[in-house]
Amino acid sequence: MSPVAGGGRGGPGGRPASTGVTGRGGRGGTDDDGARRWRLVRAGTDAVPSSVRRFMRRARQRRLRAAMPWAVVGGVLALAGLVAWIVYGTTFFGVREVRVTGAQLLTPVQIRDAAAVPDGLSLARVDIAAVRDRVAALPPVERVTVTREWPGRLLVQVVERTPAAVVPQGRRFVVVDTSGVAFRTVATRPAELPLARVGAPGPDDPATRAALEVLGALTTELRAQLIEVVVAGPARITLKLRGDRTVVWGDASDNETKARVASALLSRKGKTIDVSAPDVVTVR
Repeated sequence: MSPVAGGGRGGPGGRPASTGVTGRGGRGGTDDDGARRWRLVRAGTDAVPSSVRRFMRRARQRRLRAAMPWAVVGGVLALAGLVAWIVYGTTFFGVREVRVTGAQLLTPVQIRDAAAVPDGLSLARVDIAAVRDRVAALPPVERVTVTREWPGRLLVQVVERTPAAVVPQGRRFVVVDTSGVAFRTVATRPAELPLARVGAPGPDDPATRAALEVLGALTTELRAQLIEVVVAGPARITLKLRGDRTVVWGDASDNETKARVASALLSRKGKTIDVSAPDVVTVR
Protein backbone atom coordinates (compact mmCIF):
# COMPACT_ATOMS: atom_id res chain seq x y z
CA MET A 1 0.00 0.00 0.00
CA SER A 2 1.38 3.39 -0.90
CA PRO A 3 1.61 6.26 1.64
CA VAL A 4 -1.30 8.56 1.74
CA ALA A 5 -0.47 11.82 0.04
CA GLY A 6 -0.64 14.91 2.21
CA GLY A 7 -0.79 12.94 5.43
CA GLY A 8 2.37 14.54 6.66
CA ARG A 9 3.45 11.38 8.44
CA GLY A 10 6.72 10.84 6.71
CA GLY A 11 9.15 11.71 4.03
CA PRO A 12 11.70 10.05 1.94
CA GLY A 13 13.32 7.13 3.69
CA GLY A 14 10.44 6.94 6.11
CA ARG A 15 11.71 9.75 8.32
CA PRO A 16 9.19 12.03 9.86
CA ALA A 17 8.85 15.30 8.07
CA SER A 18 9.59 18.43 10.04
CA THR A 19 6.76 20.88 9.99
CA GLY A 20 9.00 23.83 10.91
CA VAL A 21 6.16 25.32 12.96
CA THR A 22 6.91 27.50 15.96
CA GLY A 23 4.24 28.03 18.55
CA ARG A 24 2.99 31.38 19.80
CA GLY A 25 4.97 31.07 22.95
CA GLY A 26 8.17 31.21 20.91
CA ARG A 27 9.66 28.27 22.71
CA GLY A 28 11.03 26.52 19.59
CA GLY A 29 10.60 23.76 17.04
CA THR A 30 12.75 21.12 15.31
CA ASP A 31 14.95 21.25 12.23
CA ASP A 32 15.31 18.69 9.44
CA ASP A 33 17.73 16.64 11.57
CA GLY A 34 15.34 16.42 14.48
CA ALA A 35 17.30 18.88 16.65
CA ARG A 36 15.19 21.34 18.66
CA ARG A 37 15.82 25.04 18.04
CA TRP A 38 14.84 27.89 20.31
CA ARG A 39 13.93 31.50 19.86
CA LEU A 40 13.60 34.15 22.59
CA VAL A 41 10.51 36.21 22.08
CA ARG A 42 9.66 39.21 24.36
CA ALA A 43 6.31 38.74 25.93
CA GLY A 44 3.87 41.60 25.68
CA THR A 45 2.64 43.45 28.75
CA ASP A 46 -0.64 41.68 28.47
CA ALA A 47 1.26 38.45 29.06
CA VAL A 48 2.12 39.58 32.70
CA PRO A 49 -0.79 39.33 35.10
CA SER A 50 -1.94 42.59 36.66
CA SER A 51 -1.34 41.25 40.18
CA VAL A 52 2.32 40.64 39.33
CA ARG A 53 2.64 44.12 37.87
CA ARG A 54 1.17 45.62 41.04
CA PHE A 55 3.55 43.60 43.21
CA MET A 56 6.56 44.73 41.17
CA ARG A 57 5.43 48.36 41.32
CA ARG A 58 5.04 48.21 45.11
CA ALA A 59 8.47 46.59 45.39
CA ARG A 60 10.06 49.43 43.40
CA GLN A 61 8.32 52.00 45.59
CA ARG A 62 9.57 50.28 48.73
CA ARG A 63 13.13 50.31 47.40
CA LEU A 64 12.84 54.00 46.57
CA ARG A 65 11.47 54.82 50.01
CA ALA A 66 14.24 52.83 51.67
CA ALA A 67 16.92 54.58 49.61
CA MET A 68 15.51 58.10 50.02
CA PRO A 69 16.86 58.80 53.57
CA TRP A 70 20.34 57.72 52.53
CA ALA A 71 20.17 59.92 49.47
CA VAL A 72 19.06 62.89 51.59
CA VAL A 73 21.85 62.29 54.13
CA GLY A 74 24.40 62.00 51.36
CA GLY A 75 23.19 65.23 49.77
CA VAL A 76 23.28 67.09 53.09
CA LEU A 77 26.80 65.86 53.85
CA ALA A 78 27.99 66.86 50.41
CA LEU A 79 26.45 70.32 50.80
CA ALA A 80 27.93 70.71 54.29
CA GLY A 81 31.33 69.74 52.98
CA LEU A 82 31.08 72.29 50.20
CA VAL A 83 30.03 75.05 52.62
CA ALA A 84 32.81 74.15 55.07
CA TRP A 85 35.37 74.27 52.30
CA ILE A 86 34.14 77.68 51.17
CA VAL A 87 34.09 79.07 54.72
CA TYR A 88 37.32 77.57 56.04
CA GLY A 89 39.41 76.80 53.00
CA THR A 90 38.97 79.85 50.79
CA THR A 91 39.26 83.63 51.12
CA PHE A 92 35.63 84.15 50.12
CA PHE A 93 34.84 84.92 53.79
CA GLY A 94 38.31 86.31 54.54
CA VAL A 95 39.02 89.19 56.93
CA ARG A 96 38.81 92.43 54.99
CA GLU A 97 38.53 94.87 57.92
CA VAL A 98 39.42 95.01 61.61
CA ARG A 99 37.12 97.62 63.13
CA VAL A 100 38.14 99.18 66.46
CA THR A 101 35.80 101.00 68.84
CA GLY A 102 36.32 102.59 72.26
CA ALA A 103 39.96 103.60 71.77
CA GLN A 104 41.04 107.03 72.99
CA LEU A 105 44.39 106.62 74.70
CA LEU A 106 45.41 104.13 72.04
CA THR A 107 45.07 104.53 68.30
CA PRO A 108 43.18 102.03 66.12
CA VAL A 109 46.46 101.25 64.37
CA GLN A 110 48.08 100.23 67.67
CA ILE A 111 45.17 97.93 68.46
CA ARG A 112 45.16 96.39 64.97
CA ASP A 113 48.89 95.77 65.24
CA ALA A 114 48.37 94.05 68.59
CA ALA A 115 45.48 91.97 67.21
CA ALA A 116 47.82 90.72 64.43
CA VAL A 117 45.08 89.32 62.18
CA PRO A 118 46.38 88.73 58.61
CA ASP A 119 44.33 90.22 55.78
CA GLY A 120 42.39 87.58 53.92
CA LEU A 121 42.53 85.00 56.71
CA SER A 122 39.28 83.05 56.80
CA LEU A 123 37.02 84.76 59.34
CA ALA A 124 35.99 81.36 60.70
CA ARG A 125 39.62 80.46 61.38
CA VAL A 126 40.40 83.57 63.45
CA ASP A 127 41.32 82.58 67.01
CA ILE A 128 39.08 84.99 68.89
CA ALA A 129 40.56 84.17 72.31
CA ALA A 130 44.12 84.71 71.09
CA VAL A 131 43.21 88.08 69.52
CA ARG A 132 41.49 89.13 72.74
CA ASP A 133 44.52 88.18 74.85
CA ARG A 134 46.92 90.07 72.58
CA VAL A 135 44.84 93.25 72.69
CA ALA A 136 44.21 92.92 76.45
CA ALA A 137 47.98 92.83 77.00
CA LEU A 138 48.15 96.52 76.02
CA PRO A 139 48.51 98.43 79.33
CA PRO A 140 45.74 101.02 78.71
CA VAL A 141 43.17 98.29 77.93
CA GLU A 142 41.02 97.24 80.88
CA ARG A 143 38.88 94.76 78.95
CA VAL A 144 38.22 93.85 75.34
CA THR A 145 35.57 92.03 73.32
CA VAL A 146 36.27 90.50 69.90
CA THR A 147 33.43 89.35 67.62
CA ARG A 148 33.02 88.21 64.03
CA GLU A 149 30.84 90.25 61.69
CA TRP A 150 30.12 88.26 58.57
CA PRO A 151 31.05 88.15 55.83
CA GLY A 152 34.49 89.71 56.35
CA ARG A 153 34.87 92.02 59.36
CA LEU A 154 36.35 91.55 62.83
CA LEU A 155 35.05 93.92 65.52
CA VAL A 156 37.37 94.78 68.42
CA GLN A 157 35.65 96.70 71.24
CA VAL A 158 37.97 98.00 73.94
CA VAL A 159 37.29 99.62 77.30
CA GLU A 160 40.29 101.62 78.39
CA ARG A 161 41.38 102.15 81.98
CA THR A 162 40.04 105.17 83.83
CA PRO A 163 42.85 107.42 85.14
CA ALA A 164 42.63 107.95 88.89
CA ALA A 165 45.95 109.61 89.81
CA VAL A 166 49.43 110.35 88.60
CA VAL A 167 52.61 109.31 90.39
CA PRO A 168 55.81 111.32 89.83
CA GLN A 169 58.71 109.11 88.70
CA GLY A 170 61.78 111.23 88.11
CA ARG A 171 60.86 113.84 85.49
CA ARG A 172 57.93 111.89 84.18
CA PHE A 173 54.52 110.94 85.49
CA VAL A 174 52.96 107.49 85.65
CA VAL A 175 49.18 107.35 85.28
CA VAL A 176 47.39 104.73 87.41
CA ASP A 177 43.77 103.61 87.37
CA THR A 178 41.46 102.96 90.32
CA SER A 179 43.04 99.52 90.80
CA GLY A 180 46.56 100.93 90.92
CA VAL A 181 47.58 99.60 87.52
CA ALA A 182 50.20 101.84 85.93
CA PHE A 183 49.20 101.99 82.28
CA ARG A 184 50.68 105.16 80.85
CA THR A 185 53.72 107.40 81.25
CA VAL A 186 53.59 111.06 80.26
CA ALA A 187 56.10 113.91 80.29
CA THR A 188 53.68 116.51 81.67
CA ARG A 189 51.36 116.08 84.63
CA PRO A 190 47.69 115.99 83.58
CA ALA A 191 46.13 118.93 85.40
CA GLU A 192 42.81 117.13 85.99
CA LEU A 193 44.38 114.26 87.95
CA PRO A 194 45.44 114.35 91.62
CA LEU A 195 49.06 113.68 92.47
CA ALA A 196 49.94 110.67 94.62
CA ARG A 197 53.44 110.31 96.04
CA VAL A 198 54.21 106.64 96.52
CA GLY A 199 57.44 104.72 96.06
CA ALA A 200 56.48 101.97 93.59
CA PRO A 201 53.05 102.38 92.02
CA GLY A 202 51.21 99.15 91.29
CA PRO A 203 48.08 97.17 92.14
CA ASP A 204 49.97 95.10 94.75
CA ASP A 205 51.63 98.07 96.43
CA PRO A 206 50.01 98.88 99.83
CA ALA A 207 50.95 102.55 99.59
CA THR A 208 49.33 102.84 96.15
CA ARG A 209 46.13 101.15 97.35
CA ALA A 210 45.99 103.41 100.45
CA ALA A 211 46.44 106.57 98.38
CA LEU A 212 43.66 105.54 95.99
CA GLU A 213 41.31 104.68 98.84
CA VAL A 214 41.82 108.11 100.39
CA LEU A 215 41.42 109.88 97.05
CA GLY A 216 38.20 108.01 96.39
CA ALA A 217 36.72 109.24 99.70
CA LEU A 218 37.54 112.95 99.32
CA THR A 219 34.71 115.45 99.19
CA THR A 220 34.38 117.96 96.40
CA GLU A 221 35.74 120.72 98.69
CA LEU A 222 38.85 118.76 99.63
CA ARG A 223 39.50 117.66 96.05
CA ALA A 224 39.30 121.28 94.90
CA GLN A 225 41.98 122.26 97.44
CA LEU A 226 44.18 119.18 97.00
CA ILE A 227 47.68 119.41 95.59
CA GLU A 228 48.90 115.93 96.42
CA VAL A 229 48.47 112.96 98.74
CA VAL A 230 51.65 111.64 100.34
CA VAL A 231 51.95 108.10 101.68
CA ALA A 232 55.11 107.89 103.77
CA GLY A 233 53.97 104.76 105.59
CA PRO A 234 50.88 102.71 106.48
CA ALA A 235 49.78 105.24 109.13
CA ARG A 236 51.57 108.31 107.75
CA ILE A 237 49.22 109.63 105.09
CA THR A 238 48.96 113.40 104.62
CA LEU A 239 47.16 115.70 102.20
CA LYS A 240 48.88 118.80 100.86
CA LEU A 241 46.36 121.58 100.20
CA ARG A 242 46.52 124.96 98.59
CA GLY A 243 47.66 127.83 100.78
CA ASP A 244 50.41 125.67 102.30
CA ARG A 245 47.93 123.76 104.45
CA THR A 246 48.23 120.13 105.52
CA VAL A 247 45.72 117.50 106.59
CA VAL A 248 47.19 114.78 108.78
CA TRP A 249 45.20 111.71 107.74
CA GLY A 250 46.87 108.88 109.60
CA ASP A 251 46.01 105.47 108.12
CA ALA A 252 43.50 104.58 105.41
CA SER A 253 40.62 103.80 107.77
CA ASP A 254 37.38 105.74 108.36
CA ASN A 255 38.14 107.66 105.19
CA GLU A 256 34.62 108.99 104.65
CA THR A 257 34.40 110.28 108.23
CA LYS A 258 37.83 111.89 108.03
CA ALA A 259 36.95 113.55 104.72
CA ARG A 260 33.71 114.94 106.10
CA VAL A 261 35.37 116.32 109.27
CA ALA A 262 38.30 117.81 107.35
CA SER A 263 35.94 119.54 104.90
CA ALA A 264 34.03 121.10 107.80
CA LEU A 265 37.27 122.51 109.23
CA LEU A 266 38.56 124.11 106.03
CA SER A 267 37.06 127.43 107.10
CA ARG A 268 39.04 127.40 110.36
CA LYS A 269 42.33 129.21 110.66
CA GLY A 270 45.41 127.09 110.96
CA LYS A 271 47.92 125.40 108.71
CA THR A 272 47.48 121.85 109.99
CA ILE A 273 44.27 119.90 110.43
CA ASP A 274 44.73 116.59 112.18
CA VAL A 275 41.93 114.09 111.53
CA SER A 276 43.95 110.93 112.16
CA ALA A 277 41.58 110.34 115.10
CA PRO A 278 38.32 111.81 113.74
CA ASP A 279 36.70 111.80 117.18
CA VAL A 280 39.45 114.08 118.54
CA VAL A 281 40.35 116.69 115.90
CA THR A 282 42.99 119.38 116.27
CA VAL A 283 43.65 122.46 114.18
CA ARG A 284 46.88 124.37 114.64
